Amino acid sequence: MTTTLITGANRGLGLETTRRLIAAGHIVFAGMRDTAAGAGSRALGAIPLALDVTDRASVDAAVASLPELDVLVNNAGVLGASRQGTHDLDAESMQQTLDTNVVGLVRVTQACLPLLRRSAAPVIVNVASGVGWPRWLSTPVHDEFSVLGIPYAASKAAVIALTVQYAKSLPEFRVNASDPGYTATEFNGYSGHQTVEEGTDATVMLATVGPDGPTGEFHNRSGRIDY
Repeated sequence: MTTTLITGANRGLGLETTRRLIAAGHIVFAGMRDTAAGAGSRALGAIPLALDVTDRASVDAAVASLPELDVLVNNAGVLGASRQGTHDLDAESMQQTLDTNVVGLVRVTQACLPLLRRSAAPVIVNVASGVGWPRWLSTPVHDEFSVLGIPYAASKAAVIALTVQYAKSLPEFRVNASDPGYTATEFNGYSGHQTVEEGTDATVMLATVGPDGPTGEFHNRSGRIDY
């Protein structure tokens, strides 16, 4: 059996990824800040796990409780308080977003590496966003063009870059980033035009690749996004 840890798994894309990977035969540990919010993942057959990506002690305790690990899905993220360009931007809002979306991702990944190295086919999927893709942010035909918030875009650009660097550093792993696309979830007030199933297509595909699968790539549900 494949053992998988998904962060931010209590709702939205994380919960749907949990559902689909359990259906694919994975044992899923559903990471979330408060396991009292874990009824949905528990009903799916997942094992709720207290895990706050911004808290080193919480991360270490969660990872220490895992019996083994084959797949890590870094899904936890925040939109952040600054969403109007420079009008509501300050250093504190930038730091808060980066602490969760970037530093938190690295904190979890580093803690999980010893377990992942024991796996015969270790996989890491970092849930990024097209909002972190400069070409789409600057092209009017893309959904991302209308986004003004600076911290979230910067954090997801960093996730894509660190994915490439992790892949280079860990050639025996498959390390990739996924773009859910504009998906209707609580995260965006259910304004997206994709379903949560569509929004998890790339993440699920990348979480189930074999040792000969891609690494260091950025994918959406249509396939690889070329750099």
